[in-house]
Amino acid sequence: MRQRLAELSRADPPVKQCFSLGDPWARRLFVALLRRYAIKPYRYSRQRSTTVMARIPRGFLNETLWPEFQELNATLVSYLDEVTTRVVSQGVHADRSEASVVAELGMGTAITNSPG
Repeated sequence: MRQRLAELSRADPPVKQCFSLGDPWARRLFVALLRRYAIKPYRYSRQRSTTVMARIPRGFLNETLWPEFQELNATLVSYLDEVTTRVVSQGVHADRSEASVVAELGMGTAITNSPG
């Protein structure tokens, strides 16, 4: 794959790309994926920690890197959801339902609408 990236770089020169990844798990995954392909992730000193910069050929980004990241991230999100659900239900409380939705009527008065 690195050889393919090198070939693409000759025909499609790397372009500075900016990614904003608010989820720390997705960001870690994306940075690891960049490093797998010998692409150096970075950010400028005044950029947020959620920002990842990299110089990547557009073709490689669109055809390989981004689709692979999306697939791996979906797997990661699913796994983390399963683990979180198990930890919460076994270690904290068995009720995994969402919080009730309430409609405010005025100062200090609310109607509760519990899922049925």
